[in-house]
Order: sequence, then structure tokens, then C-alpha cells
Amino acid sequence: MAQWDVYVNPSPRARDDLPFVVDVQSDLLSGLATRLVLPFAPAPAGTPLPPGLPRRMSPRFDIAGHEVQLVPTEAGTLDASLLKRRVVSLRPEAQRIVDACDAVISGV
Repeated sequence: MAQWDVYVNPSPRARDDLPFVVDVQSDLLSGLATRLVLPFAPAPAGTPLPPGLPRRMSPRFDIAGHEVQLVPTEAGTLDASLLKRRVVSLRPEAQRIVDACDAVISGV
């Protein structure tokens, strides 16, 4: 388990709306029982962001053949033991994820 790893959402109830989560918690905190995650929602081609939102807040990614967009406003913690089905690492895209979090915090 590493920062920037993407997992299948462990919640069967939420998986249709939020199929994947990315672990954004620093590896320095790997000893904790929980992980801070951000979910991804399906992003059909051509779906625009709601007006007024910073474009960097919802970057799009292709994860396992699914076009998804990050939903940083739905950040939360999950028990690390629930994150079992790793899909991919987004380490090369880390700055886009950090920028999305910054947009939520700073509003720009």
C-alpha cells in the first residue's frame, strides 16, 4: 500500500457512483490503521464541470479503461485493511491530485 495507489472502492453500496479511490496519505504515516482517500466518479466524455468551479479541482483520468474524474470534496478515511484491490499507481500524476486538493482548500 502506497501513496497515490488507486483501489476499487471497497463499499459495494457506493461503488457504482464512486468506483475507485486513490490513497493520498503520506507513506510516512503508513503505521496508522486508516488511509486518507479521494474518490473518483465516472466522467462521460464531454461532461463539463459545473460553472464556477476551478478546472483543476476535478482532473480526469483513465483508470482500467474507465474515464473518471477526481472528487476531492468527498475526501475521507477508510480502514487500510479494506483497500485490497489495487488497480494502478498515479504517482506520475501526483501533482494533478495535489492541485485538486489545493483548489478545494484555497478556492482558486
